[in-house]
Amino acid sequence: MRRQWRKRLNMSIETSKGHTEMRIRFHIPFYGDDDIAALTSVLRAGTLVGDGPNTVRASGILRSLLGVRHVLLTTSCSHALELAMMALNLKPGDEVVVPSFTFVSTANAVLRERARCVFVDIRPDTLTMDLGDLERRITERTKAIIPVVYAGVSPAMDAVMDLARARGIRVVEDAAQGISATYKGRPAGTTGDMGCYSFHETKNYSTGEGGAFVTNDDTLAQRAEVIREKGTNRKQFLLGLVDKYTWVDTGSSFLPPDSMAALLVSQLDKRETIQKRRKEIHDRYNQGFTELARQGRITLLTIPDSVVSNHHIYYVLMENEALRNRALTFFREHGIGTTFHYLPLHVSPVGRSMGYHEGDFPVTESVSGRLLRLPIYPSLTGEQQADVIRTMQEFFA
Repeated sequence: MRRQWRKRLNMSIETSKGHTEMRIRFHIPFYGDDDIAALTSVLRAGTLVGDGPNTVRASGILRSLLGVRHVLLTTSCSHALELAMMALNLKPGDEVVVPSFTFVSTANAVLRERARCVFVDIRPDTLTMDLGDLERRITERTKAIIPVVYAGVSPAMDAVMDLARARGIRVVEDAAQGISATYKGRPAGTTGDMGCYSFHETKNYSTGEGGAFVTNDDTLAQRAEVIREKGTNRKQFLLGLVDKYTWVDTGSSFLPPDSMAALLVSQLDKRETIQKRRKEIHDRYNQGFTELARQGRITLLTIPDSVVSNHHIYYVLMENEALRNRALTFFREHGIGTTFHYLPLHVSPVGRSMGYHEGDFPVTESVSGRLLRLPIYPSLTGEQQADVIRTMQEFFA
């Protein structure tokens, strides 16, 4: 069975390499003259250092958009997650519950603090954290839970928070895929104690790399500010609260350059256009695949009534892994970029070294083998999308 997972990893590498040669690429970031002008303006101003004027502006926009008190831009969502774990002051032996179906950064942030990563399975409909399995995994050593927003869909955060609050556990939302999505009217990533976002090139709003840490907790925010500034109280110094700044805690350098923030401002300025276009593409896919779904050939993604998705990802689930793999090859032969997604972390070499095995999380393993992601980005034309839909229909024909 290990050979199967290795084969899946090799296919992922080959598929990603093929994207640059596709006539319909899997993803194209939505950059334009306005974004070029934003970057040029920073270069002309000669101020690229972190926490510059554009960082202040972008942080303010995010505070308003997300309805939170504190926003700290970071160089990536990985760093935002690491910042959150450091702010919790985890100790060796502490446990943090994480879905196995997530990107490696979610787990890495825990392991870097020498805490124990406890994996949990996902639901078969939303592909988000299974709350029944979550409750079974919680012990007296559990210090935090990291629910992951998948494809713009949050897990049942009310239930997660009830479970955590009753046990004094902190909740850190991995909302890398959650910007502009909502859960019960609240922006995804803002229900927990902290939230972490991504502005990677593949995300709805792209700065190449980049992320953000957010919280409404003043104590957590103050510690995070110190950690982000190499463990110094420089922020308090700049605010005139201390006469000089010094080293006061363990920290690192998570400050992004002001050029990243300038690009983020430009991207956020056109968020309505981006979101409108992504929803149009999502709805057209659903319409085009209605008959295949009715026949049971594919399963369409589920968006609960409690959620307004940002349509970051469009995926379908196929009957089995062999069929999904044939579909990947079929689309590639027709010049269309598609891909699958996360390999289950619990059966990776690191996951196995932690004592996990195949069969521990059956839904995660099943979904990972059957999921096929399709192109969804603002510049995808109607003609190109019709070609993708037609190719899917031809594959099953």
